[in-house]
Amino acid sequence: MIAMLVTTTEHIPGQTYTIIGEVFGVTTQSKNVFRDIGASLKNVVGGEVKDYTKMLNEARQASIERLKTNATAMGADAVVMMRFDSGSIGTDIQSVAAYGTAVKFD
Repeated sequence: MIAMLVTTTEHIPGQTYTIIGEVFGVTTQSKNVFRDIGASLKNVVGGEVKDYTKMLNEARQASIERLKTNATAMGADAVVMMRFDSGSIGTDIQSVAAYGTAVKFD
């Protein structure tokens, strides 16, 4: 796990910095048979599909780690304005992207 400040805000209090550029971290995960069975049952009775929630949380964490790795490779000290985007690829694959602006402290 890389120690790097990642924030959704535009400004970091008490810091001045130079913008390096945009940075991304992407992960793609597929559903498995057991999650699909659980999801099908939840579609009938309703409620949260906890395995899918867990999968999306894991995907978000993986995308943040990749974002940090890419920002470190760019020489960044932090990432500001971090956001997530997610979507489905077909019916069985979920993609999550973390993106933001890599910055270097002055």
